[in-house]
Formats: sequence, C-alpha cells, structure tokens
Amino acid sequence: MRRGNVKNIISNLVTVETDYPVAQNEICFIRTNQSDLMGGVIKVAGNHAFVQVYESTRGMKAGDEVSFQGHMLEATLGPGLLSKKFDGLQNDLNKMKSVFLKRGEYTNALEHESEWEFLPLAETGQSVQAGDWLGVVPEKNISHKIMAPFKLKGIFIVKSIVSKGIYKITDSVAVLQDSRGAEHTVSMIQKWPIIIPIKIHEEKPRPFQLLHTGIRLIDTMNPMAEGGTGFIPGPFGSGKTVLQHAIAKQAQADIILFAACGERANEIVEIFTEFSKLEDPNTGGLLMDKTIIIANTSNMPVAAREASVYTAMTMAEYYRAMGLKVLLLADSTSRWAQALREMSNRLEELPGTDAFPMDLSAIISNFYARAGFVKLRNEEHGSITFLGTVSPAGGNLKEPVTEATKKVARCYYALSQQRADSKRYPAIDPVDSYSKYLEYLELQRTLGKQLGNSWVDTVIEAKDILLKGKEAYEQINILGDDSVPLEYHEKYWKSELIDFVILQQDAFDAIDSYTSLERQRYMLCAVMDVCHIEFDFQLFDEIAPYFKKIIDKLKQMNYSEFQSNEFNQYLEALGKLINQKKAKEYGPSI
Repeated sequence: MRRGNVKNIISNLVTVETDYPVAQNEICFIRTNQSDLMGGVIKVAGNHAFVQVYESTRGMKAGDEVSFQGHMLEATLGPGLLSKKFDGLQNDLNKMKSVFLKRGEYTNALEHESEWEFLPLAETGQSVQAGDWLGVVPEKNISHKIMAPFKLKGIFIVKSIVSKGIYKITDSVAVLQDSRGAEHTVSMIQKWPIIIPIKIHEEKPRPFQLLHTGIRLIDTMNPMAEGGTGFIPGPFGSGKTVLQHAIAKQAQADIILFAACGERANEIVEIFTEFSKLEDPNTGGLLMDKTIIIANTSNMPVAAREASVYTAMTMAEYYRAMGLKVLLLADSTSRWAQALREMSNRLEELPGTDAFPMDLSAIISNFYARAGFVKLRNEEHGSITFLGTVSPAGGNLKEPVTEATKKVARCYYALSQQRADSKRYPAIDPVDSYSKYLEYLELQRTLGKQLGNSWVDTVIEAKDILLKGKEAYEQINILGDDSVPLEYHEKYWKSELIDFVILQQDAFDAIDSYTSLERQRYMLCAVMDVCHIEFDFQLFDEIAPYFKKIIDKLKQMNYSEFQSNEFNQYLEALGKLINQKKAKEYGPSI
C-alpha cells in the first residue's frame, strides 16, 4: 500500500507529500486521532497530492500518515439498494450507531449476509460482454438483473453458472472465461467509480415518449420526456422541494432516486417519514419500495455534496442497464456548485463569474449528459430522467449556476416568487418556462397518438393566450380599467381561465393532485373552447364577475371524479352559464 504524510492543511483541503505515483480522483485515508478519514485526490503536482477530505479535519496535523487505496470513489451496486437511505459516500445511515454522524465511521452499503433467490438467464458456453444479463433476482416490485461486471473488456464465455436457488450476494453465481483462458468469478455485487459514466448500451436515441407526472402544468404545457433532462430554479420558499416530492410520488417510473445535496435536513426527514407511508399508484406497494435516498444535507460534510450527486447518477445508470425507467431528482445542484467553488478557491485556481470554477459549465454539462434514453444490446430499453433544482442567491435567475444549467437542460421550470406569494401553485411561471421536447418530432408523433394530432398546436395556442393576457394585464395596470378597450379585459380573463383551471393544482386534494392524460386533454379542450368564444359584453365591470363564475364551474370539475354525474352536472351548468352571453348555444368540441 502506498503511503504519504500530511504537509499542509487548509480546512478540508489537505496537501499530502508522497514519493509514490498517485492518480487523480484516487481515494485515501488519513489517520488522525485514532480515526481514518476518507478523502479524494483532486489535484496532483509533482510529489504533492491535494486531497479533498470528506470529514471535518479538526485535530489533523502535519505529519499524519496517509494511505492511498489504488482506486477511485466507487458505488457498491447489487440487490438490497432499494428503500435504503445513504449519505453522500453511500454509507447506510440506518447502520450509524448514534444520532449524530461520527467522524471516521463508515458502513457497508449492502447486507453481505442477506440471501436472495437467483434465477439464471445465461447458459454455459454463451458469449457475454460487460453489462449483459446473467441472472435475475426478485426485489420488491422489480426484477433485479445480475449483470456481467461493467469493468470487463472484450468478449467472455460463460464457463459455469449456478442453478436456480437461494444465495448470498457475496456468493459466486457465475464464472466467466476471457480469450486468454483466464477465469473471472462473478457475484451479485459489483463496484463502479462514480465519476465515470457506465456505457454499456448499444445506442442513445433522442427521447420520444412522455414521462407522465400527473401535474398539468408540466404534462400539458411543458412536457418532460422519458430520458429527458430539466431543472427547477427559483427563490427560497417558492416550492422547489414540494414540486419535486409531487413528481416523485406520481411519475410513471420504476425507480426513484432522490439526491439531497446540501438542502435542509427537515426537508429530507419529511421524505423519510412520508414516503414510507405513501402508496405507489403504479404498483400498489409502498412508494419507498422503489425509492433510494442519498442524503447529504446542509449540516453534513460539504465536500461529500459532489460525491452525493455522482453516487446517485451511478446507481441510476446501474438500474437503467436493467432496462428500467429511472427518475433521478437532485436538490439542489446550487449547493453542489458552491462546494466546487469552495474547493476551487482553496486551490487558488483562476475564478470565473461569482468566483465559481471556470469550467463550471463543462462540469454541469457532462453530468446532465449521463441521463438519457438508451437501447441495450438485448433490444431492451432503459432511461434516466434527471430533474434538478437550483437555488439562486436572491432569486437571481441570471447567476452562473442557473445560466450554465439552462444551456444543457431541455426543460426549464422557472418558479416565480410572485406566483408563490399569490398562492398559485405549482408556482411555475407559464410564460418564462419552456420544454424543448415540444420541438422534437419523435415526441410530437407520440403525443399525437395519445392526445390527438392537434395537441401540440393547442398547447402553443394556450401559451399564446397566456402571453397576451399578461400583456393586457400590464396595460390595464398602467392605463386603468376604464381606459382600455373591453377586449383587453377579455384577453386577461381568458388567460386567467387557463391559469386557474389548467395551471393551478391542489396537491392536497385526492382527485386534483393527480390528473390522467385523458383528463388533461379533456379539460384543456374545454377551456380552449371557452377561449374561442366571442362574448357580448357592454361594460368592463361585468367581465370579471362573469369569468369568475366560469372558473368556479371548471374548478369544481377538477375536484370531481372524471365523467361522474357530479362532473357532468358542472359541465351542463357551465354550458348554460356561457349561453347567457352568447347567442349560439355552447357545447364543448371534445
């Protein structure tokens, strides 16, 4: 084992002097006060290695012994990850011995003594490559694939594989032979460096189908594609975390990965307690059964924030290689960027805007690029949909992290403080936000099959009405109610109709909290039918009360079971109300 000694200490940046070659990103342990503190090499200069320590360095002194491990920080992958709660270094938090994390305490990510039923998929004599499925283990509601180790290079022959039975995850389940005759034993566990993407897929096509979340403002107005990327910037208190929680509860995904990167601990405790009780609407089991939480909150080691997002992404790639749909949520990538800035400043690197690293855009871009929809060698498909949040200081959406993320993420869900203050939730700004997936012909064709060929045109028209309504509102505010034409009031209230009925959603109502695609299509068409009507108003002060009655009827439809008697009664009452101001009788063209 290669060793070195501490030369200099600046907070959690430690300079180590060594006479042996040291690799970038290599893991080491520093012996301090009878504790071994983990760190990672972030820079090498001659015989000096600059180490980022993942713990508090209090009590560390020059001369302390450092042992280098010869490998990078790795994620442990295998059966038993689901329902677990890890820290940024993949220590199992349930195994920690005290309420507060102890320095130098590390735990196994998996239960080495646990037993699983293994069913072989490969046969003796079969040719396999890295990532090919050797067997399957039932775990919770998924079929957990045991794969040929990702580190293998080339073609291997299955020399032997165990029969169906119960095995520990450390037991040998297969023996692979390479072209030179060397044998490689395979267990259910494998490790992979978190900083390196797992690339065992055949191809990576553009996303082509919708990831249904049940949230109208996302699915209807700014759809997220399965295997897509997006982010939620917004000021403090505007609902970033709550929105992520709602998406995690309802999205049609096989696996949910939640990476808490520097957010407040009470928000993560809410996930711990709430998710363990909630039912998964897609499987009927508990939501926690398909969830993994990587918790590195604001009071945990700052240096591990970077590790937490990479650990989560590596786990997501592992499940994607099984042909599963993975939803990865990170809250918040701003804290990760701040940790990068902190280390960059201590290394005395040339600073970029707001003292962030010069290569911040490249780091964020490379990370987001690891998400996506992939086609595996066995013709199966898997996907990682990544949605992060950004917490810009002072709500400034022009700051570097937001701008860098905006360049790479295809969906932009900008939270508005004004909407949050007026209790219009979710507080996504409908004018500033966008989804570039609406431009994808592949997704347009899929949406056309699901929702009708004119769906995208209808959504674009609704956005146009919202924009015109915003402009009309500004004119009314400047000139006064009675100084603008009646059509300005009508434009404004038609935009309010879309806002109240389509954009706003009650996350605490059993019916309105989740909206099926069929219902989203029905309600948007009903609202757009009203927007197409030319009403007969004589005075501006009769417009607002009239539209408020229409909004009330449509909102009551949102709170009623779809196409129930109550729902149809409100629809009938809506038709009568509209016919009061329109000569031709109203009937929704749905």
